[in-house]
Amino acid sequence: MAYRFLSSRVVPSSNRLSRRFIFIFTISLSFMYLCYSILFCSGTIMPNQRLEDHRCVHLKNIGSKKLLQKSHYCTISAKARVISDETRAVSLLNLTGNQSKHSAFKKTQDVVDHKQSNNSNSPKYGNKKLPNALIVGVKKGGTRAVLEFIRIHPDVRALGTEPHFFDRNYDKGLDWYRGLMPRTLDSQITMEKTPSYFVTREAPRRISSMSRETKLIVVVRNPVTRAISDYTQTLSKKPDIPSFEELAFKNRSQGIVDTSWNAIRIGMYILHLENWLQYFRLSQIHFVSGERLITDPAGELGRVQDFLGLKRIITDKHFYFNRTKGFPCLKKPESSSQPRCLGKSKGRTHIQIDQEVIEQLREFYRPFNVKFYEMVGHDFRWD
Repeated sequence: MAYRFLSSRVVPSSNRLSRRFIFIFTISLSFMYLCYSILFCSGTIMPNQRLEDHRCVHLKNIGSKKLLQKSHYCTISAKARVISDETRAVSLLNLTGNQSKHSAFKKTQDVVDHKQSNNSNSPKYGNKKLPNALIVGVKKGGTRAVLEFIRIHPDVRALGTEPHFFDRNYDKGLDWYRGLMPRTLDSQITMEKTPSYFVTREAPRRISSMSRETKLIVVVRNPVTRAISDYTQTLSKKPDIPSFEELAFKNRSQGIVDTSWNAIRIGMYILHLENWLQYFRLSQIHFVSGERLITDPAGELGRVQDFLGLKRIITDKHFYFNRTKGFPCLKKPESSSQPRCLGKSKGRTHIQIDQEVIEQLREFYRPFNVKFYEMVGHDFRWD
């Protein structure tokens, strides 16, 4: 009895109730903390887009470039911004006129291209297509000038290098060739230039197999001047080659020209043109005067734009004459601080050739030139 009495005195009922209350209170606090933690974490894991952008910018500012490259939410937001820029680019092209479309397209495209270069996984702009038009010749006629001048048109995208697909790399296939082309919109023309196509026997048939509707541009020049320019270029690379006179003639005293020399053979335009006309209509071929390209670049480019079905956007205001080079250059574009002239190899001073040699070559080319004039319906006045 004494033991029971003492036990009841040591642990009274009020103390037991207090312990239960403390236990329940503790459980409640723990549950509230757990709920709060879950809500807080979900808010951190799923922030809105503006907060994500803010974090990306903040991390960039503190030099966390490597961390950003691995960050999932920063990558997603960068993609979203590129897609938005591309959408605005297409809208600008649709809403602006041709004159303003060029600058709007260039500026917006530069932004998109820059962002795409920083994010290899971002969507590409436009599609790669086989060319609609080719500058097929001739070497040392002015093909580079035509390419650089026509590329400033907003509806033209051109490959800068010479792919030599239809003469040297045909075995690589059309998919390889298409892969080289710049990305274009459906409304734009894709172009490339390789001057050796004009004198390649297989080129017309191969191009026709790709598309019989391909438009062809041939830049022609006085064949005597062209041959001297060709030799001058070769001499700059191989100073130990024979003289121009030795290469041009089999027998100079008898005036027998060596037509196997490539520099001479290229200028026999009518022979090469006959090969092209087996596969293409004459109306599909446009001939640019290399001489007028120097004296009246806007006029020649106007006719090229007409041939390609483009609005005449490239005009006199785009050119100025560079007296040092003796060649027209493009005026400073809005996106550059420098005028754009052709490279150092263009406008190179020709070597001096004896006048008698020049007259002999003129006599040789005259019958070929006359037939060429008759065929294309235009007198280039090279005689």
